[in-house]
Amino acid sequence: MGLGAGSIILIAIVALLLFGPKKLPELGKAAGKTLREFKNATNGLVDDDDDDKEKKNKKTEQQ
Repeated sequence: MGLGAGSIILIAIVALLLFGPKKLPELGKAAGKTLREFKNATNGLVDDDDDDKEKKNKKTEQQ
């Protein structure tokens, strides 16, 4: 279930009314920064899991 163009426009208008034109760029920057940090953190978790799997495989091969 995706958002159509009308829904996105309605959300933008409501956000503009709630926060005003001066706050929207700041909110956008904060949201982008938060998403970037979340993405980096989840990538770090996936990398840690891959490292753990490699260590287990090496121990299994040695035995």
